Amino acid sequence: MSSLSLRAPAKINLHLEVLGLRDDGFHELAMVMQTLDLADDLTVDAAPAGQLSLSCTDPELPVDGSNLILKAAELLRQHCRRPELSAQLELTKRIPIGAGLAGGSSDGATALLLLNRFWELQLTAAELHGLAAELGSDVAFCLQGGTQLCFGRGECLEPIKAASHPSVLLIKNPSVSVSTPWAYGRCKELMGATYLTGDSAFERQRQALRESPLLCWLEGNQSTVPPLRNDLQQVVAPENASVQKGLQLLASAAEPLQVAMSGSGPSLFALYRDQAAAAAAARAVAPALAENGFQHWICQFTEARHG
Repeated sequence: MSSLSLRAPAKINLHLEVLGLRDDGFHELAMVMQTLDLADDLTVDAAPAGQLSLSCTDPELPVDGSNLILKAAELLRQHCRRPELSAQLELTKRIPIGAGLAGGSSDGATALLLLNRFWELQLTAAELHGLAAELGSDVAFCLQGGTQLCFGRGECLEPIKAASHPSVLLIKNPSVSVSTPWAYGRCKELMGATYLTGDSAFERQRQALRESPLLCWLEGNQSTVPPLRNDLQQVVAPENASVQKGLQLLASAAEPLQVAMSGSGPSLFALYRDQAAAAAAARAVAPALAENGFQHWICQFTEARHG
């Protein structure tokens, strides 16, 4: 088969609520995640039998077996008992690394979709979802994308029919990183006493999110964007001066609809009613962003993908 390519979109968290601890030690989450048009591109071409290789335009990204793209490829070969399958993979990297934007998870999910097609495996959506959940907490969401309620570790998905399509001013300081395990560990230290226990308590919070003002806005049933909740922001921002500064700069950037951190950070975003408003805000705040070491992008929401 000739070479194939697929896009691997970034995501932001419009809601991230830490409910408590699961029996497996992971945190039980209630989230709303949304893919953006900021995306990597993954291309696959033929290779000698049994050989898997990965190259990347960003030299800082590991291209060994620790990369989720190669992990996804190996998982597919094991699942299908086809060790002879081969692929030469090339990643054009645009999503910042270690940014809370699920760049690695999206690349892994895209590898599953791309190689399922390239190797003509004909795995079902359910099979791919199961493999994605094995690879990582965000990979199942990234397999589908669009606007989704995400529960459990993030692998239990409920699609949202979004009618609201704001533009996003996204910023990240490339010299700043946040460890996701540290963020969740710190969250447990500071908030563990108020964690819920048991699935009935978790389900009440899931239902509250399904009926929340955020969902009403996303589905077009109210015009005002409610405040965005990210429990990890509450523990990361006080201990990260760059995140604090970025939130201040976005809040001052031409009256955004809302401002929040994505995932465990350090990426931050502001929502605007349309692309023109986001572009005007970016122009106004660009000098201050650059002065404080931030890169910025203007992004749009994207819809779910299929196969």
